[in-house]
Amino acid sequence: MRKRPHAIQPLPQELPVSAILGLSQPAEGDWARLRGIQYSSLGRAPVARAVTQLAAMLAACGLLVPRLDPVLVLGWAALVCAATWYGTRIDRAISGTEGRILHPGETRSYLAATLAKGLVWSIPVCGFGPFLDAQIQIKLWTVLAMLMTAFAVLIPGLPMGTLVFTALVGGSAILCFLLLGLFDMALVASAFIAVVLAGTIQSARQFLIGKVAEAGMVERDEVVSLLLREFEDGEADWLWQIDPARRVRAVSPRFAFALGKQAPEIEGMSFLRLIAGADWETGDFPASLHDLAERLKRRESFSNLLVRVTIGGKPRWWELSGTPQIDENGQFDGFRGVGSDVTEARENSDKIAWLARYDPLTGMPNRLMLGEALGEALSHAAQWRLRCAFLMIDLDRFKAVNDTLGHHVGDQLLARVAERLKEQMTEREVCGRLGGDEFAIVIRDASDLGYVERVAQRVIQSLSQAYEIDNHTLFVGASIGSAIGPRDGEAVETLMRNADLALYRSKDEGGNTHFSYEPALHAHAEEQRKLESAMRTALERKEFALHFQPVVDAQDETVVSFEALLRWNSAEHGAVSPVKFIPLAEDTRLIVPIGEWVLREACREAMNWPEHVRVAANVSGEQLLDPNFVTGVVSALTESGLPAARLELEVTESIFLRDATLARSALEKIMALGCKVALDDFGTGYSSLGYLRKLRFSTIKIDRSFVQGAATGNAESLAIIRAVVAMADSLGMSTTAEGTETENEVEMVRKLGCRKIQGYYYGRPMTAKDALALFRNRAFSVP
Repeated sequence: MRKRPHAIQPLPQELPVSAILGLSQPAEGDWARLRGIQYSSLGRAPVARAVTQLAAMLAACGLLVPRLDPVLVLGWAALVCAATWYGTRIDRAISGTEGRILHPGETRSYLAATLAKGLVWSIPVCGFGPFLDAQIQIKLWTVLAMLMTAFAVLIPGLPMGTLVFTALVGGSAILCFLLLGLFDMALVASAFIAVVLAGTIQSARQFLIGKVAEAGMVERDEVVSLLLREFEDGEADWLWQIDPARRVRAVSPRFAFALGKQAPEIEGMSFLRLIAGADWETGDFPASLHDLAERLKRRESFSNLLVRVTIGGKPRWWELSGTPQIDENGQFDGFRGVGSDVTEARENSDKIAWLARYDPLTGMPNRLMLGEALGEALSHAAQWRLRCAFLMIDLDRFKAVNDTLGHHVGDQLLARVAERLKEQMTEREVCGRLGGDEFAIVIRDASDLGYVERVAQRVIQSLSQAYEIDNHTLFVGASIGSAIGPRDGEAVETLMRNADLALYRSKDEGGNTHFSYEPALHAHAEEQRKLESAMRTALERKEFALHFQPVVDAQDETVVSFEALLRWNSAEHGAVSPVKFIPLAEDTRLIVPIGEWVLREACREAMNWPEHVRVAANVSGEQLLDPNFVTGVVSALTESGLPAARLELEVTESIFLRDATLARSALEKIMALGCKVALDDFGTGYSSLGYLRKLRFSTIKIDRSFVQGAATGNAESLAIIRAVVAMADSLGMSTTAEGTETENEVEMVRKLGCRKIQGYYYGRPMTAKDALALFRNRAFSVP
């Protein structure tokens, strides 16, 4: 019969004042856990505490500035801000202590932060008090009294902090009153401090009594749950439980035994670190451990997950099942699950060999087995003077499905893709999954090169058909690159690499197509590599520059804005076309730092123009998904002094394909600052009225292809421009016609109702100096 789980030590019932203050540690009850509960109260109302201190600082400054040297007062205010920031940082770091043992260093950090705040707030009465009249001192005391009261109210669980702060600030005030002969105020202050301290201790006692009662109920529920799970789930060897930070809690004896440690040693330690062993230091984790970490990160339930762990320096195999826990407030509260050691069973089965050679999700051969199959095909081709082929397949738009619908749907889609691939195979081919959304086909006999093309087209056609998954109709395409052996490579690695280069060509051409390897692809790849290398130092070398193209009012032809366009004059490659380096910058994410530079430079230059003229900067999807993007915009505006209303960011519809929620959130924050957002190239890509309904764009830019088509009398282009103008007018948005090069095109778009015009007719992209000269020379009229 199984033994019952190790009993959890109860929280203390007696709460002496010295223990509440942290000055003693009674033997009765789990005071270590109660300390964690006390310090977890720092997570309550951190913003309110910071705002209270800053409001008190402003009130004190209002009293002090008219009467003292403003430099001294501002210096003190800076100290208050620094102490508040430091205290808030410490509070956040310590606030997650509930459910784990508090480290002594954390206690010292909190007391140090409180001491710093107390000393800083003692300065107004000790340092400035002797230079103020009695009326101002009383007003200043009122501010400090309110601050001490706020400390007691906002941190009920930690009276020691309030005691230290009140003793320093209140004691300083009493001493100052005594020295100045204000004995009545010293008496009032002493009485007030006594009341605050007594109330603080009583509030802390009530807070902890409530927490003890709450913890008792939770512990009873957890014990019952653990017992039921352990006795009902007969095949489980032990139970495990972790908190939201993936630290172990509520250790059962069998779990501790499985780890080869004592239960107290394990409590509060990182779960993944415990089972990774020495691999934790090297970072070289098994794939199964990576899988477990990802599932924990995504807070997904899992069952019978086979994980390779390291216990006592020796590899073991565990089978784990886990379920995310939700507390009564609907918040994620960690994981709870069962596990067993299946090392012997694992070592005695064929599962090891199968997992080493096959993909678990699709059941297809994996990269290892495909490499072996390709090696055999190359040997066969060399022996019989034949040809073989390697086709690399990458799914188009799969990431958008994964990001929007989740990994569960993505995994099902990959499984369906695998089924369709298997249906297309004959005895001459072997297909498998390389990883992610990449698949591959080995054709043993490819003497007929037309056969390779036919296989590729069959696969593209099959994989491009609709998929019905979880009530979603999904469409993905397939890009394929192929290489012929031994013509394009006599080694497995060479053939794979060349097929990959051909695949890149397919992706560059828009996807859903097949390209065969050509030697010129190596030259292209090398050129891209050199460009990338040069681009990584281009900012430091100051090789980038901005050119500005004017945008004019369609009616009076006045300049209303400039679009900032990036140019690169490389020391190694000369003038590089934006068509070449912009896509490369986006692929390598170098567009993020480059984009920040563009925003700063554009805002700085716009400050030289008349106040009514805006500057527009293009923003890519990579920039919008960067967590620091909004901060970068604010920084550019602040450093330059440019009003937010004079900055317009241009985005294309493609930004909504990767992560529409994040992109929309970033744009809404930018609009909240007062910046304008324009939708560029509308109608050329993934046009959707949904974007216009959800986001209030300032401008819709009509692509030059429609302008040029309408100028030649193309009925479709004319209809599209009329429809876009009418729609924009009804939504309160402006329209800009791009690419106008002739007087005929200008007159045409003006008659169609476009409000703004941009194109070579009014000016090519020009340097900042030439743009400024437009206003000085009055080349265009200025209101």
